[in-house]
Amino acid sequence: MVRSKTTRREFLRGIGLAAAGFGAAGVGGLFESRARAGRKTRPNFVFILIDDLGWADTACYGSRFYETPNIDRLAAQGMRFTNAYAACAVCSPTRAAVMTGRYPARLGVTDWIRSRFQGGAIPADGKNPTQYVGRANRKLLCPANALWMEREEITITEALKVAGYVSCHIGKWHLGPDDWYPDKQGFDYNIGGCDYGQPPTYFDPYYRKGQGDIPTLKPRKEGEYLTDREADEAVGFIERHRDKPFFLYMAHYAVHTPIQAKAELTAKYEAKTPTQQKSAKYAAMIESVDHAVGDICAALERTGQADNTVVLFTSDNGGLVPVTSNAPLRSGKGYPYEGGIREPLIVRWPDVVRAETVSDEPVTSVDYLPTICEAAGIPLPSDRAIDGVSLVRHLTSAATQSLDREAIFWHFPHYRGRDVVPYSIVRAGDWKLIKRYEGKTFELFNLKDDLSERHDLASSRPEKVRALDGMLERWLKQTNAKLPIPNPDYAPSKKS
Repeated sequence: MVRSKTTRREFLRGIGLAAAGFGAAGVGGLFESRARAGRKTRPNFVFILIDDLGWADTACYGSRFYETPNIDRLAAQGMRFTNAYAACAVCSPTRAAVMTGRYPARLGVTDWIRSRFQGGAIPADGKNPTQYVGRANRKLLCPANALWMEREEITITEALKVAGYVSCHIGKWHLGPDDWYPDKQGFDYNIGGCDYGQPPTYFDPYYRKGQGDIPTLKPRKEGEYLTDREADEAVGFIERHRDKPFFLYMAHYAVHTPIQAKAELTAKYEAKTPTQQKSAKYAAMIESVDHAVGDICAALERTGQADNTVVLFTSDNGGLVPVTSNAPLRSGKGYPYEGGIREPLIVRWPDVVRAETVSDEPVTSVDYLPTICEAAGIPLPSDRAIDGVSLVRHLTSAATQSLDREAIFWHFPHYRGRDVVPYSIVRAGDWKLIKRYEGKTFELFNLKDDLSERHDLASSRPEKVRALDGMLERWLKQTNAKLPIPNPDYAPSKKS
């Protein structure tokens, strides 16, 4: 794989020339038909990524406690996916996968990135760490996680920029400190993005002792709610850039901890009868996100851009238990079960994606870059492996055309908390294999028959385990995934 900066610069120059001709051919005639209708030939993109939003955290995905009318309306106007996945059960790897179309295992970003206030100091040599790390009371040494996503990676915005797109990041970035902020990775504007994985607080001036303020978001009105501020910034960007193609990455800090909400919305949910979902503050945070979705959609309508804008709505990992419940899915954020990795995904593309369509096709975070590139008429990067597949033909066929893909994969070679050991996962068809590198090696589930993953079939279907494990091993080698190794200093009685 060629990874030099020179090759990357040459690619970005070449893609601009290719995009000019590629877009003329269009995506199955889409460009020509839209041009005849008097619209810009290249659509705008609004990518809404909610932090820690669970699969069952909206009404259109089954919640009977949270109220999300704007998100529900978005789903009714487009395609709602029932088998969409985050590339990881924690945030930074998924965000890197979204930006690059490449699996976290290939990028070396396989865990959430430690911010500087959490000890994520930049090494003296300016390079991402490569040494293995561990504790005496753990059997395995784990590969060091990256402290940033390398600038040599080609992001969605860099691919779009050569076709004349203007881009804006708003909210959570969490892919590295200053030299790796969004504006260093292709974005024209960065509002709120830094190395933080969570905000200091959700109320202006967004400051907390020990963490500080948000360095890329100036306070403007004491007490203003962060989600409202992000929505206002998004609306302003849309209004200022209605005359050229744009990419808006609305990456809300919500609904990540700290669980803080506006008092009037919290009171509303305190008066409701709870279900398995019962946190009034969390419900209020979700409603604030829903208001933001409504504000963005209203701005698209007001500026005449709604019919020429692809809106994608999803999350970066499963809902945090016990703050929320992901039922009927098992478990939540950080875990290899469906509650940790299965996400809501809604795609609205007027006159292209049929309204009120539901797709059961398994898709994942690496699919967004190839989808956006094809929709924009831009060729994919050719100097590196792109792991995702474009969803365009699936979207335009009203979900009747399946994706040509054998399986999707996950790799988390780290410990998390007290009960998560390093693991990898493969899903092929209805079958899902979890492979752990400590303790019981395999768990096998048929998701069609057992959505809640209650019946482990590993012992009764050894031939299926062997087949899926072989598939997983080949993928780990292809992506040069770093695996945990035995800890030579393991001493279970020692505390660290």
